[in-house]
Amino acid sequence: MKRGKKYNSTKESVDPHASYTLDEAINLVKQNAKASFDETIEVSLRLGVDPRQADQLVRGTVSLPHGTGKTIRVLALAKGEKEKEAKDAGADYAGADEYVEKIQGGWLEFDAVVATPDMMGQVGKLGKILGPRKMMPNPKSGTVTMDIGRVVKELKAGKIEYRVDKGGNIGAAVGKKSFDDDKLKENLKVFFDAIIKARPAAAKGTYLRNAVLTSTMGIGYKLNVQDISLTLK
Repeated sequence: MKRGKKYNSTKESVDPHASYTLDEAINLVKQNAKASFDETIEVSLRLGVDPRQADQLVRGTVSLPHGTGKTIRVLALAKGEKEKEAKDAGADYAGADEYVEKIQGGWLEFDAVVATPDMMGQVGKLGKILGPRKMMPNPKSGTVTMDIGRVVKELKAGKIEYRVDKGGNIGAAVGKKSFDDDKLKENLKVFFDAIIKARPAAAKGTYLRNAVLTSTMGIGYKLNVQDISLTLK
């Protein structure tokens, strides 16, 4: 892959064997996020789990105290009073069969989907469309619920879903370059705390193996996982 001059010049100054505290990494990532737009700050983790085993899956949701900095467009699939509840809570779109048909026709102008249980018969038709995009409503992630107003509010406020992939990796957006350092650190601490608490009982050995902080167009900085553990205590 061909990289730009800014990226290459920054990479040359980075020690690939060094690891950094949260404070150091946040400072470096923001300092070297040199794109003309407000870059997203992202964290990537490597966990000591075997996702092929059902009892070692790591999946859940977490509400970041300062959100991700991204405006989330929420679609609520619900009928009657629950449709009204979702709209009142701030859902960008709310309805039932008409939205199922729109999605089947190629409409995808939303970032998250929440549904009431009675809609899942219809929502099941959308599995091949929403599944690969990681937007399929699921009871385990809290996006299939009768308390639809609360979930809509949480999603709009910065609630994110995480799920380990086949390689044992998890990635998430934790803010923007424009965020204050303290806000980014608080978001990161809440995210790491959620991941550590989600450790499966069947996981053996070192759980949090590697962590890297980066920006959309920037260099990745390896985090000191021991420092992270101490920071959360």
